[in-house]
Formats: sequence, C-alpha cells, structure tokens
Amino acid sequence: MAERSWPGEQLIGAAQRGDAEAISALVSGSHPNVVRFARSLCATPEDAEDAAQEALIILYRKIGMLRASGALASWMFRIVRNECLRRARTTLRSSTTPGSRTPLREVPVPSAEDEALHQLEAGGVAAAVASLPADQRRVLIMRDVQGYSGRMVADALGISTAAMKSRLHRARAAVRHRVRLTADSASGGDADGDEG
Repeated sequence: MAERSWPGEQLIGAAQRGDAEAISALVSGSHPNVVRFARSLCATPEDAEDAAQEALIILYRKIGMLRASGALASWMFRIVRNECLRRARTTLRSSTTPGSRTPLREVPVPSAEDEALHQLEAGGVAAAVASLPADQRRVLIMRDVQGYSGRMVADALGISTAAMKSRLHRARAAVRHRVRLTADSASGGDADGDEG
C-alpha cells in the first residue's frame, strides 16, 4: 500500500518550538495521512472530512504537547479515531430520536406497539454499545457499523486478527446480553425463552 511519509523530525521539532512556518508545513505535510486515517475509520465521507479537519486543528494548536517526534502518526491516528467514534455515537443517538425527516412516500405506517418496540430496541442497542469498554467498542463499530473487514480493523488498531476477533466476540456477546436484559425487564421480567 503506497503511503505518503510523515513530515520529518526536524520539521516537527521546529513546530514544537513554535516556528509558525514549520507548524504550517507540518499541518500541510500531515494532511494526506490524516485524511487517509479518517476515510478508513469514519462511517461517512462527510464524517471523515470533519474528523480530518478537527485533527489538523488540534495538531496546529497543540503540537507542543507531542512528547516524541516519532509519535506523530500514532498521536494523529488516536485523535482521528476518537473523533470518528464521537461522530458515530452522535449518529446512533440522533437516529434513535423521534422526528427524523423521512420522505412520506413508501413509508409503511407502523403500529404503536411496533414503534415502541423499535425505539426500545434501537435505544437498547445504542446504550449497550456505549457501555462497552473502549477497545471492544472500537472493534464493534468498525466491523459491524462501518463494515470494515476483520483484517482492516486489526491493522487500523495495530492488533492481531485473533485479538480483533476475540474483542469482537466479547463485544457482540455483551451487547446481546444487555439488549436481552432490557427487553426482558420491559416485558415484565419473563426470561423463559432465554437461550445460552
């Protein structure tokens, strides 16, 4: 995979010392890689554009906080990843709130019971995903929400495929368990049909 190189240590060092030209050159030189990270991690092209922009603003403002010049790539990856996750959570939340604009044609009218069950299920899934440990949540969102392959998720997070599969399995099991508990408590606590 052809990859543009990150700006060199001399440029990073000058930027850390506050050299305005070096900071501008650093942001420009980092832009292609930051955009590549954002496109691989965010759910939509719009989110990727916004996340990349946010990461570059943080780089511009806070380059002095970077401890080691060799850590620029991992620092920017973390910023982009966190911004993409924040945007995914916001999208999940907004998709479960009433009043979303849907065209009137071709929309079946659900019964009040169906609508209540759908809201409960969507809200339960969003809450269950939000409650996962960060490492499991990242894998689940990238794999099941954003649709990346297992290999891409493992590579992006810097873990083995086996570790990615393990985290994904635990995350899916935790979400299923929590959603099942929520549904059981909503239906009066009857868990007879529960299967292990």
